[in-house]
Amino acid sequence: MIIKQLSIFLENKKGRFTEVAKILGEAGINMTAFTVAENSEFGILRLIVSDPEKGKQVLKEHLYAVTATDVVCMQCPDQPGSLAKAMDIITNAGVFIEYMYAFTAGNGAVVVIRPDNLDKCVEVLNANKLKLLAASELYKL
Repeated sequence: MIIKQLSIFLENKKGRFTEVAKILGEAGINMTAFTVAENSEFGILRLIVSDPEKGKQVLKEHLYAVTATDVVCMQCPDQPGSLAKAMDIITNAGVFIEYMYAFTAGNGAVVVIRPDNLDKCVEVLNANKLKLLAASELYKL
């Protein structure tokens, strides 16, 4: 239900994402999902990887500023309006979403959510029978 996400602070310069991808690949770590938020000086790369603890360790050894953050991963149908219904449930419960990103896999969409109240978000999604993915399920997609 709760998944570890790596957040990596990157200088906004050519080749930085390539370096991270190579480091993780050489360590045998697979990237399942990622997003980048950037400005002119730096970016934050957020990653879901197959082994977050090892990924964090390997990146720190290469002098990257990296943290592990808890996120929720929800699966919903890949059809118009399904995400809006889930967001209504979360919003009506008073949970604020700091950020989120998504990708499609098969017949469904996978949404990674960073809420301000992780436990309440999980509770509300479970109570409304929305499918939450465990890390082991996500890494198999």
